[in-house]
Amino acid sequence: MLKLLFSAAATVAVLASSQSAFAQTTVRWLSQTPTVQSQYPLEVAAMERVTASGTGLKAERSEFMALGLNLADALRLVRGGSYDVVSTQVGLASRDDPFLEGIDLIGVSTNMDDLQAAVDAYRDIFDKRITERFGAKVLAIWPFGPQVFFCNQAIKTLDDLKTLRVRSFTPSMSKLIEALGATPVSIPFPEVYPSLQRGVANCGVTSPTSANTGKWPEVTSHLLPLSVSGSVQAHLVNAAWFAKLDPKQQEAMTKELRQMEKELWALARTVNEDATNCSIGKEPCAPKPHGKYTMTLAEVAPADLERVRKISQEQVLTEWAVRCERAYPKCKEAWNGSIGKVRNLTIP
Repeated sequence: MLKLLFSAAATVAVLASSQSAFAQTTVRWLSQTPTVQSQYPLEVAAMERVTASGTGLKAERSEFMALGLNLADALRLVRGGSYDVVSTQVGLASRDDPFLEGIDLIGVSTNMDDLQAAVDAYRDIFDKRITERFGAKVLAIWPFGPQVFFCNQAIKTLDDLKTLRVRSFTPSMSKLIEALGATPVSIPFPEVYPSLQRGVANCGVTSPTSANTGKWPEVTSHLLPLSVSGSVQAHLVNAAWFAKLDPKQQEAMTKELRQMEKELWALARTVNEDATNCSIGKEPCAPKPHGKYTMTLAEVAPADLERVRKISQEQVLTEWAVRCERAYPKCKEAWNGSIGKVRNLTIP
């Protein structure tokens, strides 16, 4: 009888140990993606896969805008442990460290293939810098898509931007706008619509899908589809929190966010064409998530493409390097050896 009791007790102990290995762990996930945006279903699907991974993780979503939080504070929120997973617009977050903006400097990678190569080249040093400065780990890096110009008055070429007020959200974008003879105005995305409506801004730069789902075509009339960057985003985890997870939980988190990253890159390559069609009232235009409008589409002149490239190489890169090296003396060397190498560019 004693042997049977000891055997039963041992079996219970083993089962309890097995279950406790995957005791439920809530993943506090702070998202920047509103429900209307194309990226929302893919992020939610990733969270559902994390919860269904059988590792005891349960992802619970909060949203920046719903909580009244500033997207530019993303790195501080993840560093402080307020949330376990935080998504951020890298250009906005770079106010805390200019090095981060190097992944998507204006005029360097103006199509998805070039941007993918740049991100892949920068990923390791980007992750290392995030860990050193902010106690976080990068699990996904992805783009919203080509960043183009939406204006509430006629625009055919970059010359038409002279004297206009153009919404910007990164320092290097502001440098480009200034070089074009326009005035950059820093406006958070939720405030761009009323700013365009009231004339506080004449133009805004964002992706076609973000503009359409944000209803910018209601307050703008002309679209210049000249891409100046890809608006790179990142999903970060608090490094200390991640280190305490079971290896299987770490594996599940890493796997599902990398899968989400692949899906978001694929989306960026396709959804923005549909968004542009919808904004100018052209078919095909899917009924969801984009609305149909009647904007005027300008044709991108080769001279304008060359102008952006020249401003980028002669002004944007050098100005960024000066800012970056104040905080990180090896900044220029790191960029030249990664993105510079794959894009055949050198900051002198």
